[in-house]
Amino acid sequence: MKYRRLLLIVLTFSIMFFALGCKQKAGTLAQDTDLLHDRVASAVIYEVNIRQYTPEGTFRAFEKHIPRLHELGVDILWLMPIHPIGEVNRKGRLGSYYSVKDYYGINPDYGTADDLHHLIQTAHSNGMLVILDWVANHTAWDNPWVKQHPDWYVHNEDGSLHSPFDWTDVVELNYDNKQMRDEMVNAMKYWVKVFDIDGFRCDVAMEVPTDFWDSARVELNRVKPVFMLAEAETPELMRSAFDAYYGWHLHHIMNQISQGRMDARELRKYFRGHARQFSSRAMRMNFTSNHDENSWNGTVFERMPHSYKAFAVLTFLVPDLPLIYSGQEACLDNRLSFFDKDHIQWKECEMTTLYKKLIELKHSHSALRGGPMRGEFKLLRTSESTRVFAMARYAPQDIIIAVFNLSDTTVSASIKSRITPAQYTEYFTGEKITLSRATTLQLEPWEYKVFVQNHQMPNP
Repeated sequence: MKYRRLLLIVLTFSIMFFALGCKQKAGTLAQDTDLLHDRVASAVIYEVNIRQYTPEGTFRAFEKHIPRLHELGVDILWLMPIHPIGEVNRKGRLGSYYSVKDYYGINPDYGTADDLHHLIQTAHSNGMLVILDWVANHTAWDNPWVKQHPDWYVHNEDGSLHSPFDWTDVVELNYDNKQMRDEMVNAMKYWVKVFDIDGFRCDVAMEVPTDFWDSARVELNRVKPVFMLAEAETPELMRSAFDAYYGWHLHHIMNQISQGRMDARELRKYFRGHARQFSSRAMRMNFTSNHDENSWNGTVFERMPHSYKAFAVLTFLVPDLPLIYSGQEACLDNRLSFFDKDHIQWKECEMTTLYKKLIELKHSHSALRGGPMRGEFKLLRTSESTRVFAMARYAPQDIIIAVFNLSDTTVSASIKSRITPAQYTEYFTGEKITLSRATTLQLEPWEYKVFVQNHQMPNP
């Protein structure tokens, strides 16, 4: 009886300590999640093309740029796929980044595991998050899974492996197979556990079942809170699996306006309709370029020859997360090869200064925060509805009003929406101006003006 009583006491205390430990762990996880969300709300994402970033094309060579990117103000580094690339049916000499031969491996052209560890540690010490590009829809033909687990793949009617779209260098995975799903999650968790990465940009996320992403997110968050970016514009992916999505529709509208095929009215239509399909927690990633756009559709100077600066500004002012692609801050003016070695020509230029100013603007104004606590976004009517786009962002004690001439002609425009007359500072010039419904603004072709009312504003 004595021993039974002692055993009962020990068991009771064990359960209490276990419950307390679980409660503390849950509390810590919630706090860490809140901290991550707070960091991301005002973040600027920077896409890193390791292969083309430097003549060496290595982790170590890129790492030397991290202090410069820190000085620029970058918050999140998105590393394009760092895995070994398939050789069977390879396209070009070096192949597609998105033809993954080994989910646990590192492309030897980029360096070693120690090199990657060092890069991530350097980024973290500079206050940056690091996310990896993850390709869950397909693998290289010579990925070991093909021979070891042929049932993990989609097969054509004749029994051959299926290549999605015209991607003949890869084969599609079968998400009806639970074992494959489990191993895919294990591989993702490996990079969080072993390399301390902070999340994933998920390639063609809409081609993978949503319930897989939902369960993967739960498992990843058991390791640590992560940031998840979907290469997709699908509302259901944003319900629980992902934090941010691609603003493809907005990107295409900006291109069309730049080429004279649409006008400012299409932007207002977009923000009144399409953008409201998503939950308040979902964050849109805005961009004028990325690796696909640059390589396949052209540089911003080709697609937006006169408007690239105006639309760069717009991507920072509308909700939620702006993206800068490798070299955009150096006026990247060539299409980087997708399947072969190429490299960026680094130089200081007008975009270096512009991006630095835009990042300072985003970081110092609560009105520009994204996510559930985002600053309010309001469309403003103007006297030039086809050529001028105007908007406002609001937060307590913080107002930003921006006006864009999205045409190749000079316009005089006034704001027709009701605004409280007040003095503002034009962010880029430092000019003081009183804005009201009676104010007329003269705007040169593709000119923009950003007016701020905030004591935290950096000096121009």
